[in-house]
Amino acid sequence: MAKKKPTAVKSKWSAHVTETSRALELDEGVFTWNDPLRIAKSLKASAEASKKRKSTPFRSAMSMLVFYINRAGSSLDPKQKMILEQAKIELRRLYDR
Repeated sequence: MAKKKPTAVKSKWSAHVTETSRALELDEGVFTWNDPLRIAKSLKASAEASKKRKSTPFRSAMSMLVFYINRAGSSLDPKQKMILEQAKIELRRLYDR
């Protein structure tokens, strides 16, 4: 039976993806901002400028936002989670979805 990897390895993996992924070049601290529209516009601009993304700009931007929310999990401040959830709504609005 294969041994499971320690939890620390998993968290290091997701942090590594966030820090080193070049699919989207994100603005510094984008997920800590307090303005959902600003976050959504930044993600949209990053996704549309990217030459390395593997999906549509909308899907790439939304995936990065959801990935961050999921990765942060219960350690994400409830107020910031609410802002990021609102950013998802703003992102959909920016893409008419």
